[in-house]
Amino acid sequence: MSADLILGYKQTEIGIIPEDWGIAQIKEVCTLINGRGFKPHEWQSNGLPIIRIQNLNGSNEFNYFSGKFDSKILVKYNQLLFAWSGSRGTSFGPHVWKGNDALLNYHTWKIEIKQSRIDSDYFFYALRDLTSHIEGDAHGASALVHTQKSEMEKYFIRVPPLESQRNISKALKDIDALIDGLDKIITKKRDIQQATMQQLLTGRRRLPGFNGEWEVKRLDEIGIFLKGSGVTRDQASSGVLPCVRYGEIYTAHKYILRVFQSFISKEVAANAASLKMGDILFAGSGETKAEIGKCVAYVDNFEAYAGGDIVILRPINSDSTYLGYALNTQEICRQKASKGQGDAVVHISANALSTVEIKLPPKGEQTAIANILSDMDNELATLENRLAKACYMKQGMMQELLTGRIRLSYGN
Repeated sequence: MSADLILGYKQTEIGIIPEDWGIAQIKEVCTLINGRGFKPHEWQSNGLPIIRIQNLNGSNEFNYFSGKFDSKILVKYNQLLFAWSGSRGTSFGPHVWKGNDALLNYHTWKIEIKQSRIDSDYFFYALRDLTSHIEGDAHGASALVHTQKSEMEKYFIRVPPLESQRNISKALKDIDALIDGLDKIITKKRDIQQATMQQLLTGRRRLPGFNGEWEVKRLDEIGIFLKGSGVTRDQASSGVLPCVRYGEIYTAHKYILRVFQSFISKEVAANAASLKMGDILFAGSGETKAEIGKCVAYVDNFEAYAGGDIVILRPINSDSTYLGYALNTQEICRQKASKGQGDAVVHISANALSTVEIKLPPKGEQTAIANILSDMDNELATLENRLAKACYMKQGMMQELLTGRIRLSYGN
């Protein structure tokens, strides 16, 4: 035995595992049955639904088939499947069918386990763990990948005793249930927030105690416009002073600027635009007119800077948190889209943004609305943080449980 081996563990072709575990190739434990290549002219409006890749990603839009078919491609509830051609990190890999009886399309294998020593739920997680390795070896470009049956069958999985498999799958199903539950709550809360924004930011619903008239204002009537200054990608990690680059307005922030991703040196900051509490930052460049001019509100009071292609609105007597929400509504986005210039890369200038019109309530009502929406944002952020921690925990659990580094034992 190797001096590096811990007592109770052994060395195998795929690494160190507990002594009472084994290993097996995919071809030893299951049969991979490919789906049928249904042609578009065979699609019908009734019959059994055809499972295509998008249906494994949650789409409920199906094509149907009512003709004769080989029973091998019939898929029932809880059937284990493997999409051997799909998008990396999403559709490619194992899935469990949770729908009614359906027919399997091409590009997906139906997995029939042929050994009683393999638990179906455990096998799903073992395949999920293998997926990143399979993707690394798979054919295809970085986004879309595929593998072949002959290659798939060569992979090994670790095979614990059946009771251990069930213990492992139970633990992982529990964390999956937590993740799924949090995901559903977040989706519901987001829908509620969007509906609330639509009502409060348009005046369709008034808060108790407020009855003042709303006024239509151009943006150049409520503040002054400034421009950010260029900060290169290399300079974005040159120091400790927080800085916003225009692309981050799209990718890292929603309505309020909460966490910075770029940090610049004093030398770079000397040529950048300094931010003040209450500034509204618009992305001056983008890929589409639909998203051009997305903005965030800076509501903190510490030293921070804006990079190039950012247009800054410095409001004079408006609630900036309110503006962070209101200037991203559908109506305002339509106005910004109509003022964007360019095709491959779209730009919007301070002059164009200055003519955007917004319907504003009195400042006190702005603040009350902003507080409600900000509270919703904070609740969502807490839930999203819990979800991220649960996903991180699951990854750690899979690494520890599926290698046998941590052993589980459930009582009777």
